[in-house]
Amino acid sequence: MDIDVLSWLNNRLSTPQLVSPDDALPGRETPILDPMPTHEVLGLPLDEVPAGAEVAYFALGCYWGEERMFWETPGVLNTAVGFMGGFTPNPTYEESCTGQTGHTETVQVVFDPSQVSYDDLLQLFWENHDPTQLNRQGNDLGTQYRSAIFPVDEAQRVAAEKSLEAFQRRLEESGYGQIATEITPDQRFYYAEREHQQYLHKNPNGYCPNHATGVKCGPRD
Repeated sequence: MDIDVLSWLNNRLSTPQLVSPDDALPGRETPILDPMPTHEVLGLPLDEVPAGAEVAYFALGCYWGEERMFWETPGVLNTAVGFMGGFTPNPTYEESCTGQTGHTETVQVVFDPSQVSYDDLLQLFWENHDPTQLNRQGNDLGTQYRSAIFPVDEAQRVAAEKSLEAFQRRLEESGYGQIATEITPDQRFYYAEREHQQYLHKNPNGYCPNHATGVKCGPRD
């Protein structure tokens, strides 16, 4: 058997698999985060999108460190952490950790496109985790840590797919395999509990792994 095929099979067999809709936890109708708090660093209600701003959603492993990366990015106006891409409505953090909600830990990013573009955010996304890992990031194992982009419109979907193709070429040049990132539009974002919002601002010495490959995005086409 070809070595690459064997490696792929081993990866699939040793990696958690996404729960089916029928087997997912039931969740609840009531939002977990209510009332909506104010961002501990940026000062806006977490669900506020200022006039002229746009919204993007990225999942790239443990959302604590990833949220900080985005809120520290010039042009980003607001951030929040939550869950996306699954089946359980209004899941708790503990439910997500079971892998039985279908969701992945996701950062909501509100940005001013006159200061930072969606393409810029995609570059941050690709360069700050390992998108070739399936349903995990390093020791964070489970479908709740899978890599994903959730476009909010057709323009974001096209940009995300184009960036994936370009970064795949860069990864292959550096000896990496296939990207496992999913690009799934039309998904609902559920806010995580208050204690998870801006976690590393509240807990500066908290858990903050970085699983970047070191591969950089090339010049844009």
